[in-house]
Amino acid sequence: MNLSVFGDLLASRGLRLLPGSHAVPVELLVQLPDATIARFTARGTTLRLRRYAATALTSIVIAPECGCGDHHPHLGPNRVTLSAYASPLTEDVIDGELLFGWTGHEAGLLPLVDAAPHFFTLLSATTEAPATQHPDRTLVGVA
Repeated sequence: MNLSVFGDLLASRGLRLLPGSHAVPVELLVQLPDATIARFTARGTTLRLRRYAATALTSIVIAPECGCGDHHPHLGPNRVTLSAYASPLTEDVIDGELLFGWTGHEAGLLPLVDAAPHFFTLLSATTEAPATQHPDRTLVGVA
C-alpha cells in the first residue's frame, strides 16, 4: 500500500491525509472530521497517535536551494506541518515491546500496510475513550 491508496482509504472514512505524511518510516498527519489533527508515528518499539487542535497546523516556507533568486523565486514552496509549539490534546500508545516482544526498532521497520491497522486501533481508542481516561497517555492493549 502506498500513501495515495492509504489517502483514498482515509477519504472513504471522512478523513484527510495531509502533506508531510510519509510511508517509510511511517509518519501520518491526518485531519479528522472535527478538524483536529492526528499524528501517527511508528518509531523504535512504539506506535503512537497524538491528537492536536486544528490550530496546531502551520505553514513553513522552504527556501530555494541556491538562494540567489535568479533561478528560483525568492520564496520557495509552502510545507504544512505541526507547529513546534503545539501540545497534544491526547496521546495513545501501543507498546510493541510489551505486546509483540519487539526489542529494537521494529516499529520503524513496519510498512504502511502493516502499520495501518494500528493507526485505526489507536484512532478508535482516542475517539471512543471514556471520560475518566488519563488525558496524557493511554496504553492500548496489554498482553
